[in-house]
Amino acid sequence: MPAFRVNVVSDVHGNAEGLARAGDGADALVCLGDLVLFLDYADHSRGIFPDLFGAANATRLVELRTARRFEEAREFGRKLWGTIGSDRGSAIEYAVRKQYAEMFAAFPTPTYATYGNVDIPTLWPEYARPGTTVLDGERIEIGGRVFGFVGGGLRTPMRTPYEISDEEYAAKIEAVGEVDVLCTHIPPDVPELLYDTVARRFERGSRALLDAIRRTRPKYALFGHVHQPLVRRVRVGATECVNVGHFAGSSRPWALEW
Repeated sequence: MPAFRVNVVSDVHGNAEGLARAGDGADALVCLGDLVLFLDYADHSRGIFPDLFGAANATRLVELRTARRFEEAREFGRKLWGTIGSDRGSAIEYAVRKQYAEMFAAFPTPTYATYGNVDIPTLWPEYARPGTTVLDGERIEIGGRVFGFVGGGLRTPMRTPYEISDEEYAAKIEAVGEVDVLCTHIPPDVPELLYDTVARRFERGSRALLDAIRRTRPKYALFGHVHQPLVRRVRVGATECVNVGHFAGSSRPWALEW
C-alpha cells in the first residue's frame, strides 16, 4: 500500500509565497493557524502594525512586550491609534482581510485548517474556498486516520484576537475525544515545549490538552505557537508531541507519513 503523506504547518504569519508550496509532495495539508501577521518580531518592518505606524514604533512596541511591560505597551498603542484618525477595528479588519485573501488563495486542495490565537474566526467563512475544510473542536478522517482539531489560544496579557477561557478550551478538547492525531495551535502544558528561547518567556499551554493526551493516547499531538521552543519534540506516554515549526520563518512544512 503506498504511503499517505500529510504536510503540517503552523504560524504562517503572512508567508503566502511559502504557503503556496506547502502542500508539494503531500496528499493533504494541515494548517494549525496564525495566518495573520500583525507584527514580525524578527523584522519590525513587516506586518499590519508597521504598515500603519512605521518600523521604529514597531520596534518600541516589541521592546515593551519583550520586557513584559504590557500596560505600557497598550498605552503606547492607544496613543498611536489616536494619531491616525481612523476606527481601530475597521483599520485592522481591512488589513486582515487583505492578508486572508492572499492566504486562503494559496491553500492547496485539500487543506484542513484551524485557527491560531491571532486569527479572526468570524472572517474565515468568507475566504475558505472549496477544498479547504475549517475545523475547531471537531474531528475528521484523513487518509484512514482520525484527526482532531482545536483552534485558538488561552487568555494572556497580550490579548490577541482569538483567546478563550480555559473552560471553553477544555470543552473543545473534550468534544474531539479519542483520535489518532490531535491537532491544536497551542502546545500541551509541558514547560520545555512552552519556553521561547528568543522571546525569553513561557507561552501558555493547555493543561486540559495535556490531560487529554495522557487519557486518550493519540499517536501524535501536533501544534505550533511557540516560535523558537527550547524543545520541539517530547514524548508523553504513548504520544509524540511535536512543534511543527515556525512556518513564517522556515517555509518548511513538517511531514507525517504512514
